[in-house]
Amino acid sequence: MQFPNISSSDLAYFDPGDGRRIAYRYRSPAEAKPTIVFLPGYASDMEGVKAVAIDAYCGQRELGCLRLDYSGTGSSGGNFADGTLTRWLQEVLTAIDLVTEGPLIVAGSSMGGWLALHTAMKRPDRVKGLLGIATAPDFTDWGYTPEDKDILKRDGKLERPNPYGPEPGVTWLGFWQSGAEHRLLNNIIDVTIPIRLIHGELDTEVGLGVALQLLRELRSSDVQLRLVKNAGHRLSEPHEIHAILVELHGLVERIA
Repeated sequence: MQFPNISSSDLAYFDPGDGRRIAYRYRSPAEAKPTIVFLPGYASDMEGVKAVAIDAYCGQRELGCLRLDYSGTGSSGGNFADGTLTRWLQEVLTAIDLVTEGPLIVAGSSMGGWLALHTAMKRPDRVKGLLGIATAPDFTDWGYTPEDKDILKRDGKLERPNPYGPEPGVTWLGFWQSGAEHRLLNNIIDVTIPIRLIHGELDTEVGLGVALQLLRELRSSDVQLRLVKNAGHRLSEPHEIHAILVELHGLVERIA
């Protein structure tokens, strides 16, 4: 595995060891300051509004920032149909281990929040705080109807209307199956670091009940949930981005 030595947000690539070409952007922190790791949602990438806003926040405050595109998404190589939670989590962990040093705050959007929780459990010595943005743990379970699951098993994929574009959203069987291996809800979630969750009041993709259940089941005693009135799932409007950055700033101050 090879990594170029860069200290800016220039686009770069790494190979996790099997020929995959994973794209990332890295901003190195000033001495003793944490690095924010941003994890996009399903079928999203590191160039979204939230990711770019977090990177700009980090640049203004000399914090580190690591963004990456999972294989098959954004600027990374690979086939999206081959993507699974297991594969994408391993790419996140590899990037953290090879690129970053020092304390981390992991910020995840939707599915990225699910991966962020697993990252915190896999790297407890590194991850000192977590920001969940419309966090969607276990969505491969509660996010699909029995009919959806039957179609996945029969056809190997499921197409559903995409609220964010004309092309349908596609779920592949391998990804859906990998969700069962990574379920967190309905058990104590063994993460004890400071955690901030932010959720839209009108989120129809990840209901508020998921956020409340997550709040209850996290082992940490330092968990806060911020509810944004009239907001949906994307949380990408200017005032919603501001709310995200306020929560992130509080975490940075909390672990400093």
